[in-house]
Amino acid sequence: MRRVAVTGIGMLSPLGDSCDGVFNAARSGRSAVVRLTGKAAERLKAPLAAVVAFDAAEHFDPAKARMLDRVSQLAVVAARCATTDAGLDPGGVDLDRAGVFVGTGMGGSASMDDGYRTLYGESSDRIKPLLILMGMHNAPAAWIGIENGFRGPNLTYSTACSSSAVAIGEAWLRVASGGLDLALAGGSEAPLSLGSLKAWEAMHTLAAVDAGDPSASCKPFSVDRSGMVLGEGAAMLVLEPWDRAVARGAKIHGEILGYGLVTDASHIAKPSVDAQAAAMQAALVSARLEPGQIGSINAHGTGTQANDAAETAAIKQVFGAQASRIPVSATKAMHGHLLGAAGALECVLSLLALQHNTALPTMHLRSSDPVCDLDYVPNAARAGAAGLTMLSNSFAFGGTNAVLVLGRAGEQ
Repeated sequence: MRRVAVTGIGMLSPLGDSCDGVFNAARSGRSAVVRLTGKAAERLKAPLAAVVAFDAAEHFDPAKARMLDRVSQLAVVAARCATTDAGLDPGGVDLDRAGVFVGTGMGGSASMDDGYRTLYGESSDRIKPLLILMGMHNAPAAWIGIENGFRGPNLTYSTACSSSAVAIGEAWLRVASGGLDLALAGGSEAPLSLGSLKAWEAMHTLAAVDAGDPSASCKPFSVDRSGMVLGEGAAMLVLEPWDRAVARGAKIHGEILGYGLVTDASHIAKPSVDAQAAAMQAALVSARLEPGQIGSINAHGTGTQANDAAETAAIKQVFGAQASRIPVSATKAMHGHLLGAAGALECVLSLLALQHNTALPTMHLRSSDPVCDLDYVPNAARAGAAGLTMLSNSFAFGGTNAVLVLGRAGEQ
């Protein structure tokens, strides 16, 4: 297995679109969760979301923009930023050995919502001719592949909230095993249509609006946590063999060391402590690391009662007596839950935390929950605490649990 470097990062996130900007926002504990306004928001019990500041007209000509759902627009622009950041020479890429791996949980949900509104709400048959191409889950990956001319595998993973962690892990396997020399991997999600928000609301998993500060409504691991807040965005990584990256003088953001993938096969929505623990253990085996070698953890940390308690118990199961000494960060408190893109954005934040050796804060943790009793880095970043290696957890409805093991550049 070859070492795999991360040489490019591109993202459009609620916290910003540059590595420095996003890291500084997260380190300072700034929440991007806002209270939604407008006629549609009036139909929501808790009109909250983490929104990306993005204007498609700045990146696409009008004809092209009309062909892409917002989920594809975000993905394509993030991929452009990642390849630019990696300093790739198009003439130096073997296009037959370059692939695209994208995770999304809901695909082009805004386009499909518009189509249903036309068909059912307006009783009209005037459906957009390109609706299928806009709404299909593999559209973001397809457009990235077309724009870059990559002729290797072009794969889309839709495993709910672990989708983009799976995409990065599967891309890592292809590059590490020698099957590919370059991969664009990550995720994209644009789930903030009214239909999507109402469907999530019906599951009773969304957070109530914090009366004092709506931006503080997502409270992972806090005793008063009430649920998650949906967010949108995209994050893409360029993965390539370490030796190739060094030979071409590329900037290296960090290293993918391992990947664990486990399905709990027990319940469609209830988290499994044993399966989450098994995913972390599988990731450690993949990276050939012992639990004591992990410096910090990026938690899935959704802010729901069930997930946060289960994840705490799973971390204890894997790390035993060491669990209480490991900094655990839950950044969804700031950027919301990007569903299929969450794992990719949190992978980026983890790499940045390792670069700066700073454990990012778990914000809005006002009161400890007795069943959530680990070191969650409450409310303020902690310098010098990230360590050399980090786990990034992504757990999902459907039971597909994925964990990435990340390393600080050049330390292993």
